[in-house]
Amino acid sequence: MADPSFDVVSKVDRQEADNALNQAAKELAQRFDFRGTNATISWSGDSDVVLQADTEERLRAALDVFREKLVRRSISLKSLDAGEPQASGRVYRLRASITQGISSDKAKEVAKRIRDEAPRGVQAQIQGDQLRVSAKKKDDLQAVIALLKAADFDIALQFTNYR
Repeated sequence: MADPSFDVVSKVDRQEADNALNQAAKELAQRFDFRGTNATISWSGDSDVVLQADTEERLRAALDVFREKLVRRSISLKSLDAGEPQASGRVYRLRASITQGISSDKAKEVAKRIRDEAPRGVQAQIQGDQLRVSAKKKDDLQAVIALLKAADFDIALQFTNYR
């Protein structure tokens, strides 16, 4: 029988992100303080979001509304990478992206933390944009999950396929 294992991933449910964006767009259209500011939010490609408003202040407020909707939908703000507002004529624009997967640098950092601080016999393998952690005992895997939850890697981590 194979050793117990689990996967460490960083994924965002696209449907939940889409629902959060639609709720934010609806709130921007209905809220009194956004009237007349031409504040909009929309998808630009697969995981990029474009926010637009007449003033930088309203643009930042629109971004706060989007962040609030993401949190309500249980999407970690660590997965949202928002840029700086840029003036384009009379309109301010902001590009934000929702990151998916664990980059190779972050995966190496997570694997090193597991190697250094986890109980003996725990192995971490990088498999594309995720990590597979295996050990002889399930208790060791529980300790690794607790270790990774306590550490801050600036990415949203989820633990799947626990066997």
